[in-house]
Amino acid sequence: MSDASQGQSASELISKRIAELGDWRGETLSTMRRLVKEAEPDVVEEWKWRGTPTWSHDGMICTGESYKKVVKLTFAKGAALKDPARLFNSSLDGNVRRAIDIHEGEEVDESAFKALVRQAVSLNSSGESKPSKNATAPNSPKPESESSTPLPVNSASRASRSAITLTDD
Repeated sequence: MSDASQGQSASELISKRIAELGDWRGETLSTMRRLVKEAEPDVVEEWKWRGTPTWSHDGMICTGESYKKVVKLTFAKGAALKDPARLFNSSLDGNVRRAIDIHEGEEVDESAFKALVRQAVSLNSSGESKPSKNATAPNSPKPESESSTPLPVNSASRASRSAITLTDD
């Protein structure tokens, strides 16, 4: 679908996308859209990046992408959300986003999904842009540092850090 449909609202474009899919992906995207709206009645539907349904409230909540074998809901600040039901099953290695990949025949725990949407709205409304440095994403291992790539440390740099620590007190 192109962005040439300038006369249509984002909601109309999303409905059109769901209808065009015409299979389990359209049904799944429609269900997830309904759940987002139930969780946050004031949600704003947007059409971004040449055809990605997006839901926002004081900032982006999530996107709803459809691929050949999966419907993917990517939460913009998913790493900062608590996910006790472990719905996040994709994009687990990043520091910001988390995603839920839904395959044909799979169902999502509706109340757990709505809880994630409400948390995302609350986080957006709080003005916090990223998780605190001490927060750990529920479904990913705790990183050794803030960087996803460890910095090389040689024995000389360890020794100089020790010296600074010893003399700094």
